Amino acid sequence: VQLQASGGGLVQPGGSLRLSCAASGRAFSSGVAGWFRQAPGKEREFVAAIRLSDRNTFYGDFVKGRFTISRDSAKNSVFLQMNSLKPEDTAVYYCAVATRNWISSALRDSIRYDYWGQGTQVTVSS
Repeated sequence: VQLQASGGGLVQPGGSLRLSCAASGRAFSSGVAGWFRQAPGKEREFVAAIRLSDRNTFYGDFVKGRFTISRDSAKNSVFLQMNSLKPEDTAVYYCAVATRNWISSALRDSIRYDYWGQGTQVTVSS
């Protein structure tokens, strides 16, 4: 299984980006797909997740309505729409897939995820 993340780049504060994560080698119909991020010198942080069976979504506290996670099962892909970006959103963003249907408290922990993409850099700067 391979996860390919894309869509990162340089954007001004207040701007938007849409990250994509395409899975190959296996079609995921259950489990959880998530996004994490890691800024220099900081620990990896939970951003958002979507439970693949019921499409319930979960977000990190800092998101505050700015980001939206979604999936396209036909394309075996997950997306992260990021709006109102701030400089503190600057980080490498990673997509990940967990094969178990973790409860909301568990899916925020990166250790629950079985597959990881390579990361895409998001830089928010004027």
